[in-house]
Amino acid sequence: MAQSTTFRQVRRLAHQLAQVQRRGFAASPRRSKATAAEAASYLLDTFAEKSVVRRQLIDANQLQKLALTLGQTSIQGADVSDVPPAAGTLVPQGYHLAYFTPNGTEKDLGADGTDRTFNASAPFTRRMWAGGRMEWPGGAVLRVGDEVEERTRLLSATAKKSRSAGEMVLVEVEKEFWGPAGLALVDRRSWVFRPEIDPQNAPAAPKPLEDVTRGPSSIKDLSDKGDGFATRELRWSPAGLFRFSALTFNGHMIHYNENWTQNVESHPSLVVHGPLNLINLLNYWKDIHGYGQGPGSISYRAMSPLYAGQTYHIRTADVRDTDKDKVWEVLVERDGVVCMKSEIGS
Repeated sequence: MAQSTTFRQVRRLAHQLAQVQRRGFAASPRRSKATAAEAASYLLDTFAEKSVVRRQLIDANQLQKLALTLGQTSIQGADVSDVPPAAGTLVPQGYHLAYFTPNGTEKDLGADGTDRTFNASAPFTRRMWAGGRMEWPGGAVLRVGDEVEERTRLLSATAKKSRSAGEMVLVEVEKEFWGPAGLALVDRRSWVFRPEIDPQNAPAAPKPLEDVTRGPSSIKDLSDKGDGFATRELRWSPAGLFRFSALTFNGHMIHYNENWTQNVESHPSLVVHGPLNLINLLNYWKDIHGYGQGPGSISYRAMSPLYAGQTYHIRTADVRDTDKDKVWEVLVERDGVVCMKSEIGS
């Protein structure tokens, strides 16, 4: 049985890992920093067989602020423009991402502003949310006013290498959310850690985007193109991205610091959050296919970044029957490029 660990204890482990990051991983007298394989091994040795447990009240104010950030003024028919949702209100699928946010002070963050819990050792400190899977077992749900327990464990840490990006570490964690009625959600997340960037030797900033629209964030449905399914058009403003970062306590500067984003990480503009697109995928399915009800599962993978001011779409690419249920392939696309792909089961 995995050892149960409080979040304070895992922060202590993360602090020890951060010390390794700062002084370099002494793998041998000839090398001062870890290879991807060594970084992955150290992460497994540090967090193996440990289950991190946190408890939190599902607060109505947080749910209200997330809904408003998403352009929603009601939840399950109740107006939340001025008044938070009532106790007992069901938390929509994916909205748990605004809860159980990272702890720690600013000095505990990485150079790019990211939380360093479960991070690989230096130089593999640039974290990107690559994909994952969520499952709602059925029966148990999360509601406003519930005391919920989050149980997190490290599933894997694997060294990878590609021609374009070089060495990296793929990390997978699993989070279970237990409410008063039992297990309500299993949330598996995949993160990729790439080598850190020296701001003094960063590549030249890319050319600023030209095909962007200024103004507030926008979400609207377009009529179907003959396949029977509506397409959803979206655009996120810098203000919308900042509000989502604040709600999820996400300090990653690529979402709100344009100077860092362009001049250090070489993105042409602020990056739309992967979890934000994940929530939008779930909302699209619920509205178009679920008739107001959420799905049973979603598997997803980030493919290409989207930026503030860009207009993009969510659409249904395929529907098929399996032995257990029906599965919808739902894509986030921009100008024919798939930015996030998902399979959603009923």
